[in-house]
Amino acid sequence: SMGLLTGKYTPGTQPASDDVRGVNSPQWMKYFQGGKPSAAWLAKMEAVREILTSNGRTLAQGALAWLWARSAQTIPIPGFRTEAQVEENCGAMHFGPLTAAQMAEIRQILSADEHDL
Repeated sequence: SMGLLTGKYTPGTQPASDDVRGVNSPQWMKYFQGGKPSAAWLAKMEAVREILTSNGRTLAQGALAWLWARSAQTIPIPGFRTEAQVEENCGAMHFGPLTAAQMAEIRQILSADEHDL
């Protein structure tokens, strides 16, 4: 999500010009336009963030739940730098994968056209 899901980039954020998200971003870059986050993708990521953090999950736990829900054979290997991050990642097991309904809602959000938002 190029930093949009975590909230790193907001409507007023402008990445450095040499950043792939910057003013000279490639034509295929739909998440950033003219060096600024796309309003449509910011709205999509906010809606996805709400689903991922439902039921008391943190965003990291929600991301792991999304991965688990994609396939029973998927085994995410999350990174960490601190003991707190290890505990947060392990806490994701308490919640389990996202439900089929949550996955369908995320798919619908991500496939929505800009004028549908």
